[in-house]
Amino acid sequence: MNAVQALIGFAAWTLLLVIVVVLYRGVRIAGGTPINHWPRGEIAEDDIPFARRAADAHANCVENLPVFAVIVLAAAALNKLDAINGLAPWVLYLRIPQSLVHLSGTGQAQVFVRAGFWTAQVVLFVTMLMRIWG
Repeated sequence: MNAVQALIGFAAWTLLLVIVVVLYRGVRIAGGTPINHWPRGEIAEDDIPFARRAADAHANCVENLPVFAVIVLAAAALNKLDAINGLAPWVLYLRIPQSLVHLSGTGQAQVFVRAGFWTAQVVLFVTMLMRIWG
């Protein structure tokens, strides 16, 4: 897998998570919940915990996808993809288990593991930036 494929994979993973949220909400709407039950920035307290975690996992992907995209696309524009091709797939390899841990719960151990996956991704972002900046 190269950097561009990893970026596409990250986008696909982000899309999959939002599909999970949309399917859950679609079922709720079909069951009579008003479509405006989920105003932006507010938490629907009557959602099942898994649905809330899926929405949060999606939001976390949305927060990090633009950073990853800029790094990969800048490397492509600067003809430096070779400098990050070995590292970029690891962002995706770390992102998927991070999301899966996020979906599994919010206990202390789960949050710690999730934070570890995220921290490793940030280290990869910085390393890739350093490789293409110089």
